[in-house]
This record gives sequence, C-alpha cells and structure tokens, in this order.
Amino acid sequence: MLFLITKILGKRQISELSLFEYITGITLGNLVGYISLDTDKSWYLGFIAVFVWIVVSVGAEYLTMKSKKIRDIVDGKSTVLVENGAVIQENLKKERLTIDEFLEQLRKKDVFRVADVEFAVMEQSGEISVLLKKEYQPLTADLLGYNIASEKETRTIIMDGHILPETLKVAGLTEDWVRKELRKLNLTLSQVSIGQVDSKGKLTVQTGTEALPKPANTNPNDQIKELVQRMQDDLTLRKQLASNNKDRLKYQEALEQFQTAMQAYQKNNPS
Repeated sequence: MLFLITKILGKRQISELSLFEYITGITLGNLVGYISLDTDKSWYLGFIAVFVWIVVSVGAEYLTMKSKKIRDIVDGKSTVLVENGAVIQENLKKERLTIDEFLEQLRKKDVFRVADVEFAVMEQSGEISVLLKKEYQPLTADLLGYNIASEKETRTIIMDGHILPETLKVAGLTEDWVRKELRKLNLTLSQVSIGQVDSKGKLTVQTGTEALPKPANTNPNDQIKELVQRMQDDLTLRKQLASNNKDRLKYQEALEQFQTAMQAYQKNNPS
C-alpha cells in the first residue's frame, strides 16, 4: 500500500523533502502502522484517514505548482547566506546555522576559503548552492572563446550480459553492430557486465574484472603540448579578467616570456 501511495505522490516524496512532504511521510507511516497492527479496532477508519491524507497531499502539490505564494508558504523560500563576497550573519541565525556547520557545507562543495565565495544560498531542501568568484572559477571553453559541439548522453546498451533493445533503438544501433564490436574485443555478450556507447559512437564495456578497450599509452610529447596549451590558456584568461591595466600588462609580459621560452625549447628539442 505504501508503494502505491508513493507512486501516486511522485518522485518528490523520496527525494529532498520539503517540510510538508516530511510531515506527509511521517503521517502516512503512522497511519499504515495503525492499520497493520490494530486489527481489533475498526480498520476501515485507517483506510479512510489514508485516503483523506492522500487527497490533501495531492491537492497541496497541485496548488504549489499553480501558485508562487502558496509554494513559498508550503515549500519555503531560499535564503541568501553570502552576497557580494560577504557573509550575512543575520541570515545564518535565521536558518539556525552555526559557522561550523556553514563551513562544513562549503567544504562539501570543495570550497575551503569563504573569501573565494561570491554568492551562496540555502535552498528550500537545506542544501547550500555556491557561486565562486570569477577568478576562482574553473576554466571553461566558453571563457577561452572555444566553440565546442554539444555532448550527447552516454547510453547503456548492455547490462548483465543482455542487450537492452529499447536503448539500442534510441541510440540508432543494431544487435549485429554490438556483436561485431564485442568480437573486436574478443568478448562474448555473456561476459559483459555493463556496455555503454558514448556520443562518438564508441563502445566501452566492463567485464567485472577489467575495462575495455584499454586506453592507449599517451605520447609524452603530446602530454607536454597539452600542458603548455593549458598554461597559455590560463595566462590568457587571467589577462582578460584582470581588473586594471597594470595587472593586464604583467600577464601579457608573462605570456610573451612563456611563449618565447617554449619556442626555444621546441627549437632545441624538435622531436
């Protein structure tokens, strides 16, 4: 019965719970426990109570979807904890959040310095979302001015030695193609625990003891080129984000010195 109720109430009931959903879960558990154990009493009253509570819950969810005001009352509002790099002490007290707890939540987001945070907000679920300051954000293709093709979802087409026909069809592949790719890896279908196809149409498999195909050994020269490119991109980004001309000029000089040094290295090491 609880399984059917949860299916009716939707996935939100088993994800991050709002205050109202938390109360709903406790109440339904108590009601079903009453029906299961108090067999000497009028059991049908328990079913009536469960039915009424389901109607109330579904009605509340419908109203929260239709009205922002009701949604704010039932689910609550998010609270800004850090704005423009400054911690708002009053809002920490409002959310009953100590400094230790706040720092713990930041560490869970891989942030160890409050000074690195530009904006932080506590969501209705209790989770804290963090936006780092511009200079501490990781490099992205957009910041570097690169245009990259969109990535498609990786699809699992083999599971526990069986092909998943629906996923295979969505991926635009056939069973013959799968078996052909497995022969290249000297595998049979029954040996595959997990098989996935990425956006480039490449099949990767897990046998339970190893991952195939194994990555090719990277050429050291290629690794050096990739590292050099990263450093150049980093200096270029820092120059673009510099707050004044003096810093911008310093980054430009560092970039030119680095490029000169690398040209001399490549000239002495042509291979």
